[in-house]
Amino acid sequence: MRHLKLIPDNTNIGFVKLRYWAFGITAALTLGAMALVGIRGLNLGVDFVGGLMIEAKFQQPAHLDTLRGTIDSLGVGQSSLQQFGDPKTVSIRLPLPHETDSGATNRVVAKVKAAVEQTNPGVQFTRSDTVSGKVSGELIRNGLLAVFLAVFAIAIFSWLRYEWQFGVSTFVAIAHDVLMTLGFFALTRMEFDLNIVAAVLTIISYSINDKIVIDDRIRENLRKYRKMNLGNLIDLSVNETLPRTVMTSLTILLALGALLIFGGHVLRGFTSAMILGIIIGTYSSIYVSSSLLITLGLSSGPPPADEARPAGRGEPARDS
Repeated sequence: MRHLKLIPDNTNIGFVKLRYWAFGITAALTLGAMALVGIRGLNLGVDFVGGLMIEAKFQQPAHLDTLRGTIDSLGVGQSSLQQFGDPKTVSIRLPLPHETDSGATNRVVAKVKAAVEQTNPGVQFTRSDTVSGKVSGELIRNGLLAVFLAVFAIAIFSWLRYEWQFGVSTFVAIAHDVLMTLGFFALTRMEFDLNIVAAVLTIISYSINDKIVIDDRIRENLRKYRKMNLGNLIDLSVNETLPRTVMTSLTILLALGALLIFGGHVLRGFTSAMILGIIIGTYSSIYVSSSLLITLGLSSGPPPADEARPAGRGEPARDS
């Protein structure tokens, strides 16, 4: 039986010659994402801003103005409504009651539910969350800290494992992936909560996994073809790992596609972030970080003396 090959043998795509186009597109998209986050901001969930969040699913598309009037007439604070996933699902956000006991919060939730049910028979309340302002502030700080520490730690690892050029290119590629994800959420106004932070960390993990495979092959070929032009060597390395990259990305996207279709709106934000991250991470590993090594002045000459060891000892495994 013949094996399925998405990428033919002896594929020789000239990725490096497109690097200036890739750099320009990457810079434009990154600046656009930063502008979106700065101007529109993120639609932070209750996890980060604190307050009450009640998710309601109606029988028919909800009329937000009518619903807002019903809730505001209860005297529970100014409400914020957003259609979530589809026109029939609405996220209702309210400030926390002045009383600090849980009974006051439960009374507000029950009051809102009763009023909405009275004007919208058949409505279902699928979720309700409560987060205090202090807890939300800690979650913002810890979430940002987790993302930044992950990016810097991975960049330092690449620096120590290879050379400083690999560390810088790794940092640029991962920062690009994270900013693109944030820009996507700023553009779509999808809710950004702790699930999305988990998705961003997963995207970072996938991106560095793909990049380490390519970097290992580049380092291996630097020792094998010491007189080869660096651009040709990087093209060779990327093409050699391309079947593994495409197959891995495709299988993950198939699983995420099924999760997006059948996982329900609760997982839609997480799944959307993951799908975007896989596509962007694959692009940045192939077109950005590898070609950036040339711009950073990586040498294709003989390796340092401490790396000149017999072939087969400590060499990275080749992909089939």
